[in-house]
Amino acid sequence: MSKKETISLIDTFSEFKELKSIDRSTLISVMEESFRNVISKLFGTDENYDVIINPDKGDFEIYRNRTVVADEDLEDPNLQISLTDAKKIDEDYEIDEEVTDTVDFLSFGRRAILTLRQTLSSKILELQKDNVFSKYSEKVGQIVSAELYQIWKKEMLLIDEEGNELYLPKSEQIPTDFYRKGDTVRAVVAMVENKNNNPKIILSRISPVFLERLFELEVPEIHEGLITIKKIARIPGERAKVAVESYDDRIDPVGACVGVKGSRIHGIVRELRNENIDVINYTNNINLFISRALSPAKISSIRLNELEKKAEIYLKPEEVSQAIGKGGLNIKLAGMLSGYTLDVFREMDEDTESEDIYLNEFSDEIDQWVIDALKTIGCDTAKDVLAIPRADLIRRTDLEEETIDEVLAILTAEFEDEE
Repeated sequence: MSKKETISLIDTFSEFKELKSIDRSTLISVMEESFRNVISKLFGTDENYDVIINPDKGDFEIYRNRTVVADEDLEDPNLQISLTDAKKIDEDYEIDEEVTDTVDFLSFGRRAILTLRQTLSSKILELQKDNVFSKYSEKVGQIVSAELYQIWKKEMLLIDEEGNELYLPKSEQIPTDFYRKGDTVRAVVAMVENKNNNPKIILSRISPVFLERLFELEVPEIHEGLITIKKIARIPGERAKVAVESYDDRIDPVGACVGVKGSRIHGIVRELRNENIDVINYTNNINLFISRALSPAKISSIRLNELEKKAEIYLKPEEVSQAIGKGGLNIKLAGMLSGYTLDVFREMDEDTESEDIYLNEFSDEIDQWVIDALKTIGCDTAKDVLAIPRADLIRRTDLEEETIDEVLAILTAEFEDEE
């Protein structure tokens, strides 16, 4: 046997000895099974062999057990040994006794060594895959950090400290995320797929769970269970609303989450690419909860339809734009947080109301989706719409020019008829 093949076999053991992700007993079991597979292929059976693995030393021992038979009765040199050969080992051996001798695996030949390496590699790879799947299945919903290794069009490949591959799809990245190769990326484990025994770990930075875990890291009271995050509504990279509750009256949950001068929440905002985060006190009183969710707008009154999960919000005219928020984000998040569909209405005194008409009154002439688009920009009445220049209406609602012209014609005609 050549020196090269001897070194190759030693390398095989040192290679698998370094596998920290596989426990000792499993490693010994796999290596013993691999040796037995090779022996079985060579001799048709491995039952008369003892295989002893020493992973700490990176070596092994193989012993063969054979029965002593008369020289003329020798039929299977693998299972039997002639009396003459047995006495060469020890003069005291007699027929029917068992002889145990050490086997040099290298003497089995180059093909046996190659088969062993291939079998071991295959089994170790399978074990590693099972280990990765189990490890990350237990980490679903937890934050992990990994180094960015490759950027593709639809996803990024990250490598953790153990060399495992993690994937962050484009669809799970914050729109304003920007990373370079070698950067450390933090994300939450969203799911672990296992197709054809090939685990694929999917991460997310847009999941509400990611925001929740960041709060747990930054706010000790949440980590300790003194404050509970009840609900989260989030539009990644733009804005989020978090409802929190404390079971200890001495703890202000909102203040604890924000920190002195925003010290605690600042780190979360920075991690989420300057996503604005509103923290509010949770309550089972849905009226009060919706009012808090629509902060900073001050609500005059709320009319609930609990069966249809709808709420009509009435505000003073100057509060409407705050309730809706830039791009409609505030009201959208408040709806997501409360679980109610929210419609905003301006409060009017009797004189104003007699002179103006709610847009819903025009549902026979104007499609509901057009009315909804106008409401999104804070227009609830005919005069609200007529008070905005045509060009601004087109730009802010993103409706077709023809559609806006039809709406303006209908609303203008209504007031001309009254006159």
